[in-house]
Amino acid sequence: MSFFKRNTALVEPAAALPGRQDPGFAVPADNIVLGTPQTAPVPAGFEEVWFGTGCFWGTEEIFWQQPGVYTTAVGYAGGYTPNPSYEEVCTGGTGHTEAVRVLYDPARTTFTDLLKVFWETHDPTQGMRQGNDLGSQYRSAIYYTTDEQRAEAERTRDLYAPVIKPLGYGDITTEIAPLGPVYYAEGYHQQYLHKNPNGYRCHSNTGAAFPA
Repeated sequence: MSFFKRNTALVEPAAALPGRQDPGFAVPADNIVLGTPQTAPVPAGFEEVWFGTGCFWGTEEIFWQQPGVYTTAVGYAGGYTPNPSYEEVCTGGTGHTEAVRVLYDPARTTFTDLLKVFWETHDPTQGMRQGNDLGSQYRSAIYYTTDEQRAEAERTRDLYAPVIKPLGYGDITTEIAPLGPVYYAEGYHQQYLHKNPNGYRCHSNTGAAFPA
């Protein structure tokens, strides 16, 4: 990742890379860990959210382990360039952040449970970085699909902020926004740490528990 330009400012839409009509690569249909479709439409009765907590390899591994999660996949969210490549995202020129699609069963888990995991497994105050990973593609983000998710994301943010503030952390910089166009990442990124168990993980968390 250090081979790419470390751009810590979000690109303006007019300056974003042009992208392409088609991605130019195929994404595997199934999540090889969970054995479920990873790019299919949301099944009836299930819900979708996309989380960004830095490098998406480790983020996906965390969420595929959570009870009630039906499937996960990694991709690029919150940006402007259509069908970006990983290399383009890493330049900062597409506006995307590395994100994980999480489909979950509300009968087996709650959005609050998933947000607890989200807040506790990264540092949401770092802006355009996580730990030593610098760039706008590592920013903290929650891309919601319902008004109820938006309200709960904001509520839990406001609960967690006063917990970490006395520990010396700054304001929470997490982007909370409606899910817009998203693009799945190349096949080798999907469930990367299942294929490469000794691969890179970045979990630059605060060490503070989310309040019960």
